Amino acid sequence: MILYVNACVRPNSRTNELARELLQHLGGEVVERRLGQENLKPHSNEALEYQSAQIQKGNWNDEIFKISKEFANAETIVIAAPFWDFSFPALLKTYIENIYVTGIVSKYDENGKSVGLCKAKKLYYVTTSGGSFDPRFSFDYLKEICTAQFGIPNVELIKAENLDIDGADVPQILEAAKQKIREIG
Repeated sequence: MILYVNACVRPNSRTNELARELLQHLGGEVVERRLGQENLKPHSNEALEYQSAQIQKGNWNDEIFKISKEFANAETIVIAAPFWDFSFPALLKTYIENIYVTGIVSKYDENGKSVGLCKAKKLYYVTTSGGSFDPRFSFDYLKEICTAQFGIPNVELIKAENLDIDGADVPQILEAAKQKIREIG
């Protein structure tokens, strides 16, 4: 199963357009999680206390763990998020907070080192930017958390940048990105 984490909020999102090209290329069953339609909230003290209580009770079937389990059990993950304000939309950070459950996506070994529990061998991060793309506060963060904490060994960036530069040939830039997607093995 391919999990498509869609952090695109605009109806005609160029990022979503590229991600859908990738999903079509990959083929297979896709489960889409549209973050703009989810009732995700940043963690609060009450939410964390509730989550901790469910973990202590061993109540892993509680609804709060649904998206964490979905992420952990996906065979391939595609995350689509536009490049906003040198990062990604806050919805994606909130999603990461909500899926990051020790015991589902990671655990700690006897030395306190994080061990990833996710089944995915590959995660694709799809993004578009109006200007130059700087990966430091978006892709680099996501790659680090996925490889070091979640155990996903291969995280790949797919991007189209400079889309809003005066005189940019947007269809050509998007087509070049789509061609790279078609070359993925």
